[in-house]
Amino acid sequence: MGYIDRVIKYIEDNYKNEKEFVQSAKEILKSLNKVVEINPIYEKERILERIIIPDRVVMFKVMYEDDNGVNQVHNGYRVQFNNALGPYKGGIRFHPSVNLSILKFLGFEQIFKNALTGLPLGGGKGGSDFDPKGKSEIEIKRFCISFMNELYHYIGSDKDVPAGDIGVGQKEIGYLYGQYKKLTNQSLSGVITGKGVGYGGSLLRKEATGYGLIYFVERMLSQNNDTLKNKRVMISGSGNVALHAAKKAVELGAKVITISDSKGYIYDKKGVDLSLVSEIKEKRKGRIKEYLDYKKDAVYGEGSVYDANINVDIVLPCATQNEIDLDRVKNIINNGCILLAEGANMPLNNEAINYLLELDGFLYAPGKAANAGGVSVSGLEMVQNSQRYYFSSEQVDKMLKEIMYQIHDECINTCLMYGEKPTNYVFGANARGFVRVADAMIAQNL
Repeated sequence: MGYIDRVIKYIEDNYKNEKEFVQSAKEILKSLNKVVEINPIYEKERILERIIIPDRVVMFKVMYEDDNGVNQVHNGYRVQFNNALGPYKGGIRFHPSVNLSILKFLGFEQIFKNALTGLPLGGGKGGSDFDPKGKSEIEIKRFCISFMNELYHYIGSDKDVPAGDIGVGQKEIGYLYGQYKKLTNQSLSGVITGKGVGYGGSLLRKEATGYGLIYFVERMLSQNNDTLKNKRVMISGSGNVALHAAKKAVELGAKVITISDSKGYIYDKKGVDLSLVSEIKEKRKGRIKEYLDYKKDAVYGEGSVYDANINVDIVLPCATQNEIDLDRVKNIINNGCILLAEGANMPLNNEAINYLLELDGFLYAPGKAANAGGVSVSGLEMVQNSQRYYFSSEQVDKMLKEIMYQIHDECINTCLMYGEKPTNYVFGANARGFVRVADAMIAQNL
């Protein structure tokens, strides 16, 4: 049994109850065979065993009083996975599905995603099983304050820098950041990113993941002298990533024909009205089905858009993990898709990924490369906070595009270096991120 297989067996035996983490670890490690064969120092130093275990996992109780005067209790977590390249960096997620397995999977992926940006950032993740949906404004505020009362012990601009994620938008970031300032007596601090522009945030942070995804896709297509112009784009999700990816795709000449939420999807062959979707989802907090009240020619379907028979050129899953399995990815291909890039974290299961990697000429980009725009601009926010200086939106957009192009090109160059086909973005992203982190770990004896 080879080195990687031994480590995977160890993971399966010891973390069998953490299915999302096991899935993520296996996907990454299985792609690294050539890397560890060519570089025996990684086995000698047992670098895989060192990299799969977080530096620390912090778990704490979060209690707040609801509007009925009843104390509610939730689990709080912070997974500080790896700081070989810089302070731990990763979002905070508030969602009832949050558990240690999901946060370890997200934190593990974050190590390599952050490494790909070229910025001095480590990897981490945190959150709680608190569900902000249906809660009043004051309940959300109370919860954020209680959460930060525990978290602040473990974070800092040179230690661990959280950001937003599912359930944690700019409003929640404001509450968390304000409580941190009260507890520490600090003013402007790069301890949290995703802040409002008026109090330390970066321009284009909200747009960054979606815009960065499209810049990566644009670069992928350019390898075949192709562009986004007139491409039919299928997007799942209707949050920040989905809406801003759709906006940028349309700006570059594509037609976005689907958008979805957790209940169902809209198919508008004329092109989705993004301002209407934004009104429904962001301002009114409604369901995507309400789109039909205004656009009678559109079609609404229950369930996943990936079960529908819709002719499409490009697919951008921007909702959540494991929304595309083998059957759904085959359906996508049968409907004409030539490119799939992940806007969400791990939206494809391993079976679906392996199927795509066997297809000649198909372009597939994993999330750690394609959706790294968000953390890239978070890194730029940290730079601006430390300098007490702010970049214009044009400067941020230019740097974001340069970072996404650089990630793309490094993926291809890494493939060529190890004798892989240049469009194996899974290998290129995993290998480049791993080598950067592993070498830093060895150099620092971490």
